[in-house]
This record gives sequence, structure tokens and C-alpha cells, in this order.
Amino acid sequence: MGFTRKLLSSLKKASTPMMLPDIFHRYRNQIDIELSSILDGYQLPLYDMLRYHLGYLDIHGNPSNHSNGKALRSTLCLMACEAVGGDFHRTLPAAAALELVHNFSLIHDDIQDGDRERRHRPTVWAIHGKPQAINAGMAMRVLANVSMMRLNERGVPSSTLLQALALLDQTSLRLIEGQYLDLSFEQRQDISTEDYLNMVKLKTVSLIACALELGAMLVVDDRCLIQPLLNFGTNLGFAFQLRDDLLGIWGDQSITGKPVGSDILRRKKSYPVVFAWENSSDSEKNTLSSLYQDDRLEEDGKSRVLEILDGTGARNHSQALIEKYCQDARLEIEQAQVSATGRACFTELIEFLSIREF
Repeated sequence: MGFTRKLLSSLKKASTPMMLPDIFHRYRNQIDIELSSILDGYQLPLYDMLRYHLGYLDIHGNPSNHSNGKALRSTLCLMACEAVGGDFHRTLPAAAALELVHNFSLIHDDIQDGDRERRHRPTVWAIHGKPQAINAGMAMRVLANVSMMRLNERGVPSSTLLQALALLDQTSLRLIEGQYLDLSFEQRQDISTEDYLNMVKLKTVSLIACALELGAMLVVDDRCLIQPLLNFGTNLGFAFQLRDDLLGIWGDQSITGKPVGSDILRRKKSYPVVFAWENSSDSEKNTLSSLYQDDRLEEDGKSRVLEILDGTGARNHSQALIEKYCQDARLEIEQAQVSATGRACFTELIEFLSIREF
């Protein structure tokens, strides 16, 4: 039988993660089936690299149901579709396209950051080398547009499809601009929190906001309905990334699989570090500068960075900012013209993302 049917069988046997809100499970099987069906018919080993990254194959090429993340962006797209009165099945190609764009960026991020492991498995480049992993990432991005073209078959008018394609392309460009800035920050010691948040708006927020805009615009052509969802997505995206930044430093190793301070050991200039850099004494700034230029930052250095973060209140400040963005997201969704069920699901999502531990 075809790969999609094998996947469906595998998914039925897979255990459902218990820590995610129910809304993540509502669409997940359909998203995975849509994604795998896009890859059906492509037989080059190149496409098995994509299937592996998405969790549909194991390292030996056998069918797998390994988790490939939360599917946040595709879930938000389908939530927005239903919240404004649409049938989510019609929007599945757009949801799959969002996952493909997101995962294209992850494959390339892993190459650029030199990360050999993602989601407790070797990364694509760690197995196949960087040149072929670049090819895999590019194929993933092109297949996103292939997926979008399926919207025509689901009854989406050509004029709306063209607008949706333009939005996804513009968002992909913003994502790449954000990655460019993020990489450039590695060589800089003068990054402000404003600089950091501007980078996050491009690299992370843009695709999350796009997911909500895309899900709504495929159903309605009314900016008064779409704009509050876009604003909600913007605030949610900032909260999501800032929570990621907290977990990268203070996350529970038994849940995240990463030791406390793992992002410090990788010398990532995440929001708490940038905040501390801005708000520490000159002596502490010099210490941070020295440590973050050390290619072999080790446990003693990590401990010193944690001390500086604690001294500046970086953790509490970051959590307060997360809560501010969550509150702004709540206000947007309260004002949005969406179904009562949709509003309740969006509110539940805010609460989860603001305190999530993984």
C-alpha cells in the first residue's frame, strides 16, 4: 500500500501526547496525512530525507510515528479557518504548506547553527551532509507552494489563491531576513532588546501571524474579520518565542531533554541574555562579552552568566513580558468576530503557551 495509507495506520497506533491542549489533537492526523500525501509520488532518496525530518521515517528508512513537533502553525491556520465559519478540510493544503515552510527553516537552521540533534534524533545534515541537507530544505520550501496549489482543487478561487501565495512568499522572505539578523548578532556585542524583538518579529512571529491570516483569508474577504486574528497571532508569536528563550536557559531537563543553561553553553543571545547585557554593570558587561567570545564556554562560565541574569532580574522580566503579550493576545481575540468555540480554543492556547514547559 502507498506511504500515506501506511502513515494513517501508524498514526492510529501512536499514543497521543497528553500534555498538549486538545486543540492540537483535533487536526493532527489530518495535517500529517495531507503532508505525507504531498510527498507521495516523489521517489528519489531526497524525499526520504524530508520524510525523515518530518518524523514519518526512522533513520533506517522504516515507517515511524516519531513526533515532529507541535504543528503550532498549521493548527493555528485551521483554528482561524473554523473560527470565521470555514470548513478546515478545505484549508488543509495551506496548513501543510505552513508546516513545510517552518520545517524548511529548521533544516537550514540546523546547518547554520551546527546542531547535530533535533527532537532527540540526528538532524538531516548530520546524517546526509550539509550539501544534501540544503537540497532537502529547498525541496521542502518548493513543496510548500506545490501544496498551496491544491487549494484550487478544494474550491478556493484563483484570485484568493494568488493572494495567499503572495502572503506565504512574503512571509518566507521575512523569515529569512530574521535568520540573517540572528546570525549577524553572533558577531555583535551591541544588541539591544529592541534589536532582538525586531529580529524575532521577522524570524518567528511572521510565520505564526501568517498562519492565522492565511486561515481566515481563505474563508472571508473582510479585513475587519482578519486583522484581529493577525494581531492576535503577532502577540502570540512574541509570547511563544520568549517562552522558548526562557526554557532554553531555565527549562526542566526531564521535560525539555536539555540541561539548565543549554542556550548559554551554545552562546545564544536570547532575550534574557540581551536584557541582562543592557541592564548589567560595566564590569558584568565585560564579563558577558568575554564569555560569549569564548568558543569553549564551559560550566563555570555558564554559572557566571546565570548569576548575572539573576542579578538583573532577566528571568522575571522576560516572564512579565510574556504575560504582557499574552494579555494583548487575549484582548485581540475578545474583540475578534469569531465563534464562541473558536474564542475558547484560542484562549486555552494562550494559557498553555504562556506557561508551557516544552
